[in-house]
Amino acid sequence: MTNREGGGYRPHFLAIRDSDNIDLYWMIPVSSRIEKYEKIYNAQIRKYHKCTKIVLGKCGGNDAAFLVQNAFPITVDFIDHIHTISNHPLRMHESTAKIIAQNLKENLALYSRGVNVFFTDINKVYGLMESHLQNQHR
Repeated sequence: MTNREGGGYRPHFLAIRDSDNIDLYWMIPVSSRIEKYEKIYNAQIRKYHKCTKIVLGKCGGNDAAFLVQNAFPITVDFIDHIHTISNHPLRMHESTAKIIAQNLKENLALYSRGVNVFFTDINKVYGLMESHLQNQHR
């Protein structure tokens, strides 16, 4: 997904390697629309006493919402570029990255038990990505 804006690329994603297939990555959209996602996050906290769908944190020094609920799997050849600042790859704060990865794992476990918290048809996309990998190896 590319949306050129102000000389930069949008949207941004955090990539997390899949635990079952090392050739797949889960892409977690990163949003700068903090107020919108804080409301959703806080509503989840009030209702369920936790929120695994959205993680609030920092990205490149700015407030950001990491939308685990919008995660989808891809292969590395679909990654256009790595976001850099001053020619250095942007790195996540370790504790924020850990929370995001834990929430993704928890949501995938819920999904495997029939509780869908994702907006994406992850089974369909996962299957397409596995087929893509198989076609590459032929």
